[in-house]
Amino acid sequence: MPVGGPTGGHVLREAIRGQRRRVVSASLLGMTHQGCEALVPVVIGAAIDTAVATGSSGALLKWLLVLAALFLVLSTCYRTSARIAEGAGEHAAHRLRLELGARVLDPRGGADTNRLPGALTSIATNDARRVGSVATVLAYGLAAVAALTVSAVALLRISVPLGLLVLLGIPPLLWLGHRISRPLERRSETEQERAAHASGVAADLVAGLRVLKGMGAESAAVSRYRTTSQDSLAAALRAARSRAGHEGAVLALTGVFIAVIGIVGAYLAMRGTISVGELVAAVGLAQFLLGPFQLLTYVNAEFAQGRASARRIAEVLASPAAVEGGHAEPSGRTAVHIRLRGVSLGALRGVDLDIAAGSLTGVVTRDPAAANDLLRCLARETDPAEGVIELDGVPLTELDPDGLRRSVLVAHHDADLFESSLLDNVRAGAGSTAVVGTSTATDGTSRSASGTSRAVDSAPTAVDDALAASTADEVARLLPDGADTLLAERGRSLSGGQRQRVALARALAADRPVLVLHDPTTAVDTVTESRIAARLRTVRRGRTTVLVTTSPALLAVTDRVVVLEEGTVTTTGHHAELVADETYRATVLA
Repeated sequence: MPVGGPTGGHVLREAIRGQRRRVVSASLLGMTHQGCEALVPVVIGAAIDTAVATGSSGALLKWLLVLAALFLVLSTCYRTSARIAEGAGEHAAHRLRLELGARVLDPRGGADTNRLPGALTSIATNDARRVGSVATVLAYGLAAVAALTVSAVALLRISVPLGLLVLLGIPPLLWLGHRISRPLERRSETEQERAAHASGVAADLVAGLRVLKGMGAESAAVSRYRTTSQDSLAAALRAARSRAGHEGAVLALTGVFIAVIGIVGAYLAMRGTISVGELVAAVGLAQFLLGPFQLLTYVNAEFAQGRASARRIAEVLASPAAVEGGHAEPSGRTAVHIRLRGVSLGALRGVDLDIAAGSLTGVVTRDPAAANDLLRCLARETDPAEGVIELDGVPLTELDPDGLRRSVLVAHHDADLFESSLLDNVRAGAGSTAVVGTSTATDGTSRSASGTSRAVDSAPTAVDDALAASTADEVARLLPDGADTLLAERGRSLSGGQRQRVALARALAADRPVLVLHDPTTAVDTVTESRIAARLRTVRRGRTTVLVTTSPALLAVTDRVVVLEEGTVTTTGHHAELVADETYRATVLA
């Protein structure tokens, strides 16, 4: 779905339209099921009048066979209809999750603005499920309407007043039910918003659990989550009260309506207008009507909650892009020239910088905000407030964002690992076709000395080089199953230094023409860091690499170091020369 435009109503309609065939099939089967159920009291009434009252065994047997056939049909239709309807809901929710995933991963960004990751997860799961449920309950609602129609026709055949009472009474009841659902819809939306926020806060706290413990801030974190959770609970209780009030009010209305039908039927029977069998059929139909009305109450509540969730999904899908997409494609060269002209954003103030094609450039700054803003600009997560960034002379704003991602990789300091094997994490950078030891093979692998899966008789690839350059191959050798060892969520089963080495291997395995690394070795010991620095220069030879770091070991292997002070370039030169500067030395060697 394109960025911008969709509303809650549009999302809801598209969810139903996408499952149109399933909904129609489930509806037809549901209508058949409900129609057969409505005919059961009619058949019983006919049996009383034509068989019981007359003492005819043959007629009684005939009606019993008719009842058996009705129950066979209605039970078969119910099972099949329920299976198809539930499938429609699951498929609709799945489709919404795919659309949300595509929007969140859109290279232009913007979907995660002012939204916690946990909140997006809640929208992609709970809200998508609720909207998908609308496709399910729509079939139930149509089946309930069919049941009411069949019941009204049957009552008209028994007695015109009874039939008219049902036909004229149903529309006002449905309208009242819709009006009563309005508060539930509003409170359901609030409930989902609070629940999503609580989920986001919980995910945020779990991600930073080690840091919180190290700071002794557990009590503050618990207090923060308790407040958020209590707000979510209060919203959920208000929504539950609304739902209970909605269902109680609708059931009370339908109960009164059904009682009126029974009283009118009894009155007609006492006057002799209808027979005993018809009275039994009328009372049976009145009792049966409680089922369709309850079903419509349920459908109405699900629609109310589905509309609220659809609006939340639409807000994500319609999120404005963080950057506008261009149409030009990068040059495709392995060595790319980068130029920044008067770039200002946040802590950056008119940065002018030329990074030669194929060079290894270090960027030093004491201000974390300046480093972060520079990374955001180079990754084009946002555009500079002023100035231009060019790639081989072409402004980034003119390049297709997806094509730019294939040319420029910005590896942030806090990059997470996936809950998969170490090798799969590294392969994620190299692409789906990259297999250690070969660029194409997907089978015939054997265990290498480093503990990684290697295709037999194959030459090393970018993945092998990346593992070696980052010393992640040494990490693999320490694990029980080598590189095939499954890592815990976010790589928490590894130490901080080990996680950094695997994340660096993933970035190197991508083998992008431009690689920007932010403090890739802060948790690595100095001996290992020196080996990584030497190997990094070798593995990235002929490609443009930018190191945003204050590590002396990494800066020592760069071709040039650029120093940012107060958001602007103040000094450039070789690391060995700049060490003589007191300010530089204080920043780098502190």
